[in-house]
Amino acid sequence: MRTEQFDITGMSCAACSARVEKAVSKLDGCEFAEVNLLRNSLRMTYDETRLSAADIERAVADAGYGASLHGSGKRPAEAVSGPAAAVEADSPEAARRRLWASFAFLMPLCWLSMGGMMGLPLPDMLSGIGHAPEMAFTQFLLTLPVLLINRRYFVNGFRALLSGAPNMDSLIAVGSGAAVVFGVYVIYRLMGAAAVHDEHHLAHFGHSLYFEGAAMIVTLISLGKYFEAGAKRRTAEAVTALMKLAPARATVVRDGREVSVNAADVASGDTVIVKTGETVPVDGVVTQGAGVVNESAVTGESLPVEKTEGSTVTGATLLEAGCIRMRATRVGDDTVLSQIIRLVDEATASKAPVARLADRVSGIFVPAVIGIAFLTFAGWLLAGESLEFALTCAISVLVISCPCALGLATPTAVMVGMGRGASLGVLFKHAEGLERLRSVKTFVLDKTGTVTEGRPEVVRIVPAAPGLDAVLLMVAAAAEKPSEHPLAGAVVREAERRGLPIQEAESFQQMPGGVTADISGTRCAVGSAALMASLGIEVGEALAVQAEAAAAEGATPLFAASGGQVLGMIAPADRVRPTSAAAVRALRARGLRVVMLTGDNARTAKAVAGRAGIDEKDVIAGVRPGEKAAHVRRLQQEGPCAMVGDGVNDAPALAQSDVGLAIGAGTDVARASADVVLMRSTLAGAVDAYDLSCATMRNIRQNLFWAFFYNAAGIPVAAGMLWPAFGLLLNPMIAAAAMSMSSVSVVTNALRLRFFKSASLPDEMPDEAEDSTSGSKMMEKVIHIEGMHCGHCTAAVEKALRALPGVQEVEVSLEKNEARVKAAAGCSDVMLAAVVTGAGFKVTGIETL
Repeated sequence: MRTEQFDITGMSCAACSARVEKAVSKLDGCEFAEVNLLRNSLRMTYDETRLSAADIERAVADAGYGASLHGSGKRPAEAVSGPAAAVEADSPEAARRRLWASFAFLMPLCWLSMGGMMGLPLPDMLSGIGHAPEMAFTQFLLTLPVLLINRRYFVNGFRALLSGAPNMDSLIAVGSGAAVVFGVYVIYRLMGAAAVHDEHHLAHFGHSLYFEGAAMIVTLISLGKYFEAGAKRRTAEAVTALMKLAPARATVVRDGREVSVNAADVASGDTVIVKTGETVPVDGVVTQGAGVVNESAVTGESLPVEKTEGSTVTGATLLEAGCIRMRATRVGDDTVLSQIIRLVDEATASKAPVARLADRVSGIFVPAVIGIAFLTFAGWLLAGESLEFALTCAISVLVISCPCALGLATPTAVMVGMGRGASLGVLFKHAEGLERLRSVKTFVLDKTGTVTEGRPEVVRIVPAAPGLDAVLLMVAAAAEKPSEHPLAGAVVREAERRGLPIQEAESFQQMPGGVTADISGTRCAVGSAALMASLGIEVGEALAVQAEAAAAEGATPLFAASGGQVLGMIAPADRVRPTSAAAVRALRARGLRVVMLTGDNARTAKAVAGRAGIDEKDVIAGVRPGEKAAHVRRLQQEGPCAMVGDGVNDAPALAQSDVGLAIGAGTDVARASADVVLMRSTLAGAVDAYDLSCATMRNIRQNLFWAFFYNAAGIPVAAGMLWPAFGLLLNPMIAAAAMSMSSVSVVTNALRLRFFKSASLPDEMPDEAEDSTSGSKMMEKVIHIEGMHCGHCTAAVEKALRALPGVQEVEVSLEKNEARVKAAAGCSDVMLAAVVTGAGFKVTGIETL
């Protein structure tokens, strides 16, 4: 099976998109097809052994529209001869010129047709009953240019009508065309009456002209289309802004020299130089230097991130301070930014299930309206009304009906909502996920890396006997080094921090609850109390008490044994994210149940849950990775569930849930198991995703209600249903204006989603988030600097340091070649040095007072 996207031309309303979708769905080998009217695109999954892109393009052309494979650079096959002509590829300037030209002829036409009723002076040669034929013919001459300027409605509308697939253009063409044909008929009747000096018929037919109505209809429709096109362009502003983030040029090292090249020409492995104030052109790894990077464009996180040698950097992020050399690892379409743009592009082209009702209605809407117009015309004639009255009602029915509003109701809201989500670091992979998220009743959170930071650190070491601290840590680190578990990484890092040697382990084996390995010929084990019991190793009461105490504080006790004897207990703890408690509280305030899943023991899990604000009854502990999906399945019996996890270890549970959210995706934004990718490594993204889903679906319901209500109420009024009781009859010109504004109102309502605001969640545990520059602990530091020669130099250093978030006070001394800084604990030496270096000076040392 192959999935491709095609660009479609010639569609003007929902009836068109329904016809294209129906045409390709009938093809042998088509598995799935959906057409997006707003994007003018077709996304199709098909069996490439039975169907080709050329076959699909041909089927669309046979339906009367143009199609070409997205990104192929080809013109659609039907772009010259089919309905695609002049519908798309229409620049705003060309549309504006057509409008001005239309109004240039429409204004004198309205003056001639309605000036007499308004008391305006008219030329003598056209005034009076005797000059009625000249007046009618002059109005006809003024109408022709307007119809010619807007001829696309007639060309496309009648062609679609003759092919058996009438669309909105058909309604306009039939309505305004009928008015013109009737006007020509009136001209002949006027000339006949003038020949026999029949003043009665001259007076009667002189007031039965509808030329201004025909010209006004097509002009107002074009005006509405112009406003609608402008609003449509704004719906894609978020995606367009993403595309503009990547810089056009990059500085690379070629043959030992720094050269400026097009960013598109940077190759994987190139050395790229980024200086203060420049945007990182591609993804890569820092090989030299240090800096402070603002990643808000990609992750939505406003706080700058420190980057040192070995750190990964992402393209389209801004180097606020410092200077770095980096090795390009992902370029072109492989960068994170390109993945985000591609994901958002594909997601906005998808169709939400809520749009299916509108699609079904759109498929039969235009034929039904033409039928209603015919019945209206015939009904009023049979009721004894005049031909002019019946024609007025029929034309009003044709031009007031708006299938466009139905077709645009969903895709406009989806595109704006997803674009706004992308700017907040919330990436929906398809419209179905956006729709389903609002209906979930339970949020299931993985503990490690979701509620907590996912980087545990050793907080307690308890040897079985005095003096075994180093031995305990060395054995545990050697056994855990081959493991990829976060707790194993914490043990290894602690040993490296203390400068302890780590031996090579042999016969490494991962087991439930821990690991076993041979170290220097001795069998060693590291893991939970249950693992020790399964190996027949006695933990001892003293260590068991210490383990209980550590678990009560939220740490995970790990026992280490060598040769069948326990050496002691090591307790790594994973800090709860600063925003987790606020996010949990926000989810619960929205009426959602929050459940935490973890493989940790119950005591540790409950301690973490307590600090995050999760009820003990909603903690499911001791769960193996393969069992998470089963627990989600059980929770789904109580209602729809959303699962928030890291997208790798939690892949089965994410796939099982109604909506899967991958948190902290980093460079892998296209994780297959997740419906939503949260670029920020905090639960705040999950709150934003839920709120955005609710806001978007509320907007879609408003649009659909308006589209259905407008047509349901407008058509009966246009048909003259209120005439017998209230004497109210709708003029076709007013009907045309209402039809135009209905589409504009739907798109404009969707644009309100651009102002969706992210949930502002406070960092409630600054003591556990020492890396946050918002922490309350302040430190004083002295930065020794070389290269300052005058007051301008000191001013430059002071300005650069004050710009760093977290810095409160700066005092620069030229005599001492130093800067004294009072800043939050999160302002590390690397960040301070990067700022000064970025200002053009050299840092020789930093002291903490």
